[in-house]
Amino acid sequence: MEVTSAVHLHSVGFLHLQTHVERLNGRAFFLSTRPRKVKVHLPCHHHHHLNHLSNTNGIGACSDRTSVILNSTSVTSTTSSAAGSLSEVEKIKQKCLTWQWKGQYSINYFVSSDSPQQLHGSHPPLLLVHGFGASIPHWRRNISTLAQNYTVYAIDLLGFGASDKPPGFQYTMETWAQLILDFLNEVVQKPTVLIGNSVGSLACVIAASDSSQTLVRGIVLLNCAGGMNNKAIVDDWRIKLLLPLLWLIDFLLKQKGIASAIFGRVKQRENLRNVLSSVYGNKESVDEELVEIIREPANAPGALDAFVSIVTGPPGPNPVLLMPKISLPVLLLWGDNDPFTPIDGPVGKYFSSLPSQKENVKLFLLEGVGHCPHDDRPDLVHEKLLPWLASISNSE
Repeated sequence: MEVTSAVHLHSVGFLHLQTHVERLNGRAFFLSTRPRKVKVHLPCHHHHHLNHLSNTNGIGACSDRTSVILNSTSVTSTTSSAAGSLSEVEKIKQKCLTWQWKGQYSINYFVSSDSPQQLHGSHPPLLLVHGFGASIPHWRRNISTLAQNYTVYAIDLLGFGASDKPPGFQYTMETWAQLILDFLNEVVQKPTVLIGNSVGSLACVIAASDSSQTLVRGIVLLNCAGGMNNKAIVDDWRIKLLLPLLWLIDFLLKQKGIASAIFGRVKQRENLRNVLSSVYGNKESVDEELVEIIREPANAPGALDAFVSIVTGPPGPNPVLLMPKISLPVLLLWGDNDPFTPIDGPVGKYFSSLPSQKENVKLFLLEGVGHCPHDDRPDLVHEKLLPWLASISNSE
């Protein structure tokens, strides 16, 4: 989940303060994560042919810099059991590839299509962008459904999942937005619908608002974040009153020992389960697989530094200032039981006002759903998303 999720600071007693701040700000912070991986280098074609090729193992063609990223457990499973016995997460990991961004950063991504004909059809491809602390497998309950009619891409943003976490890198929302645009230009190479959750939504908004872009066909925002962290500027006197406390937390997180202790506590299984349960409306969706999706990569080198940089960095552009620039079709899917970006909070109120102001914007509230609708209640998301995508395709 990119979910921009809350830094629930269990170890130093900041939990209740953070929850209060997040409710006001419409924000949540999740862990930066990265799974262990084994790189298996295969003979490759140039990467722009990837969306025209696939093989019986579901591993697409790749560029001379591309290697298939396989989770170490998935490699063992593939050699010893039929593909049908693999979980959705394992299947997703098997099909992941790498792309070199700016010639120096390894970016993990996924592409799926059930039939080669789809690659040449009239339907636009889709790019799924996770939230803070999440990664590609967080779309485990959506990819197979979407791939029935669309070519589906998903990406691990820099600092998350199996993508690089460069030492000393200063993360910004603008960096992630540029990553998305470069990915569309170099890999997908077709007008694409961007689908994002939380901070991933905000990155999609920034990308779509770039006046020079030509490859964004539309955007779907799942509980869009107001900024990269709790310092996002919103018109709420309570947030401004609490800013000194947020600055104090930033100061503490910049102390290596304190940050390490906090991060160690946050990524413990039981603490993660508690955080996820507070984020999800449907508690049955908070299973062991979800906990591992968030937890396992958090032990990778660079995960702590990414966590600190994102939490303490600048909040980035305000979506309130960006949305008026976007004339593309926009679908808003909002869980009404989200404690971090509540529909009645400053960010939620703004987005809920848009359909009456802009004809290109549609909004659906999802009853009993939390901050991550796509994994919380995928059935409700697909019920609204699929007809909207069909309307986009038919309008071309």
